[in-house]
Amino acid sequence: MIVSVSAVLLLAAVVVVLLRQRTVGFGSALACTTFGFCLASTGIAPALTQALHAAAGLLSLN
Repeated sequence: MIVSVSAVLLLAAVVVVLLRQRTVGFGSALACTTFGFCLASTGIAPALTQALHAAAGLLSLN
């Protein structure tokens, strides 16, 4: 659960930075966010969560 919250906060910060630098428009950010919510409700969500946990495990090996 902590990895999920950390990932959400990190990705939210990235979106805010991209919006402030005008690299991505508001409509594009909204579309990507909506796609993320739709993707989370599909059958691939457990595989994505497992991949994020594996990546976090690799990053924490030091």
